[in-house]
Amino acid sequence: MANQKPRILNDYRDLLWSLIPLLLICVVFAALAQQCSFSPGKPATGNIPAFDVKGALQSDAHTLPFPIRQPSLPEHWTANSGSRDTISGDAGGTLSTVGYITPEGTYMQLTQSNASESALADHILQTRSPSGTQQVGDQTWTVFHVQGNEPAWITDFGAVRVLIKGAGNQSAYTTLAGAVDAAHPLPA
Repeated sequence: MANQKPRILNDYRDLLWSLIPLLLICVVFAALAQQCSFSPGKPATGNIPAFDVKGALQSDAHTLPFPIRQPSLPEHWTANSGSRDTISGDAGGTLSTVGYITPEGTYMQLTQSNASESALADHILQTRSPSGTQQVGDQTWTVFHVQGNEPAWITDFGAVRVLIKGAGNQSAYTTLAGAVDAAHPLPA
């Protein structure tokens, strides 16, 4: 203990010398986990998870009590996710959702449901209200938008309501909406 200097004589250099080993340990762990990347000016990209959209939508068509459509999307639209959900209450119903990554790398969501338009909007969009319409093919889509958030479009095909939303541009919305409109319901 005689060789240690009193605490009062420690300064910022002593602090730096004690932090350097900790910093090196963090860098080693990050490199081992491959969680660090440096690519200035480029968005981070990764592998898109594989998802069998055809199998999922066919399963939903066999299981769910409303018609399910499988849109035929242009090349480089990649399905990456899917789920089912339920809206409880009188106007509620079941939801079939699939997600796509557009060629530009943005996410678009397609939800089909037998819930009412208002129940679907309340469940997925919460505080949004209609702000206009878009005509795509034979369908009129109600547009829900809140400044600073991604828009959502909902249309009614009779026995099923369809909602699309995501980070895509206007072209992504019209492409997905047009593909849904052109698709025929899958056999139950």
